[in-house]
Amino acid sequence: MSRSERLFDLLNVLRRHRRPVSGKVLAQEMGISLRTLYRDIASLQAQGATIEGEPGIGYVLRPGFLLPPLMFPPEEIEALVLGSRWVVERADVRLRDAALSALARIGAVLPPDLRDEMDSSALFVVPGASAPLDTVDPALLRKAIRTETRLILFYNDEAGVASQRVVWPFALAFFDRVRLVLAWCELRQDFRSFRTDRISAVELGQGRYPRRRQALMKAWREQEALRRGSESC
Repeated sequence: MSRSERLFDLLNVLRRHRRPVSGKVLAQEMGISLRTLYRDIASLQAQGATIEGEPGIGYVLRPGFLLPPLMFPPEEIEALVLGSRWVVERADVRLRDAALSALARIGAVLPPDLRDEMDSSALFVVPGASAPLDTVDPALLRKAIRTETRLILFYNDEAGVASQRVVWPFALAFFDRVRLVLAWCELRQDFRSFRTDRISAVELGQGRYPRRRQALMKAWREQEALRRGSESC
């Protein structure tokens, strides 16, 4: 493994730890000596990485660090390009533009040979049937999810019956032709999914909902696992 690859791997290890982690643990995960670890951390800090901590206390990488010109294996470049191309074909305009911008930013910090590898990637997403148009701005739904804000949805079901729901949105699910808002429904007191193209209007509810988004996601996954388990019996 080259030094640039090792530094990149160290960044990824630090990103996986949200709390300070000791140098000993980091060195074990990396398979390197403590001395090498301390030298690599100093190198990343010199390149602008906000790594806080010191020997004997632990280290943590603060968010917001831009990638330095480090090495990506070809498979990781292909994954980035393919994923971004899927977003461009399947997501809304704002996410499409964000995907293109992210690729451009990554390409700007890659060495020339890897930049050529990214530009010449032969993996493509085949265009499919157009997804139904959304009436509401998907960016508003994503913002409500990030800020854990209640939403008032004006919704039309498959039969065209209109209803009004107060929901706690915690995720968006992307399929080839539809997008779903996953949420806790106050009316049903249960998890529900709502097709974004059937939402006729949306309003912000009263403040943040009382549970954390991660907790709702965990409870939804557990419920889905139980449901699938019962269906397979």
